[in-house]
Amino acid sequence: MFEAPATVDRMLAAQRHAADQFGLRATGRRVWGYQGRTVSAAAGPHWLRVVCAEASTEGGTLWDGPSASRTLPASVPRPGLFRIRDWNTDTYAYRAELYAFAPDPIVSPRPVLDADPGLPETWWKEMTSALDALADVPPPTGREAVREEYLRRVIPQFTGHQADAAITWSTAHGDLHYGNVTRGPHILDWEGWGRAPYGYDAATLYVYAFLIPETAAHIRTELAPSLTGPRPAPDC
Repeated sequence: MFEAPATVDRMLAAQRHAADQFGLRATGRRVWGYQGRTVSAAAGPHWLRVVCAEASTEGGTLWDGPSASRTLPASVPRPGLFRIRDWNTDTYAYRAELYAFAPDPIVSPRPVLDADPGLPETWWKEMTSALDALADVPPPTGREAVREEYLRRVIPQFTGHQADAAITWSTAHGDLHYGNVTRGPHILDWEGWGRAPYGYDAATLYVYAFLIPETAAHIRTELAPSLTGPRPAPDC
């Protein structure tokens, strides 16, 4: 456990409070977010996630990402978000989110693959369809998964080439790695979704598979349309 003991105690108390509000009990292995900002666990037939922020700093892209993702089409497979409860103390704001429990396991316990996950052809076809459906959503106003200023700074820094003068933008998950997708597949963790360059999610899956050349090559084939550029607009 890498979180500070005081943070652990505070978040577990918040988790118990949230479970009580929903008439449930959190059980099983806990999943911790960065620096103990979130804690999640199974709760009865559901999945309970609790997020915190310092008082008066709640809100914004990461705080509202899961609730805003309710507007995405059903063709983007993800666990349903049933209920939300907010509460505050003198020093912290909390949000509890109650989800459907994804019945299938995550592809990898780590973002980066270190072994061939053995995903069937149907998985790749369904993931391709999901990414296409997501990319077809008009990029949301006020939600950026990747900032243009960041891209124009880091692309020359790491590749020696300038970013294209005009970037084709679409809607993306923004953190699509193998710990955020299940063998269903379902796509988890919608905190940071929003506007990103077309193909960003497919490219992320590709980069996280570099240690497994066979899987990386498979991605190059299965997700080729997303990696090579946007589909042309249909003729009027």
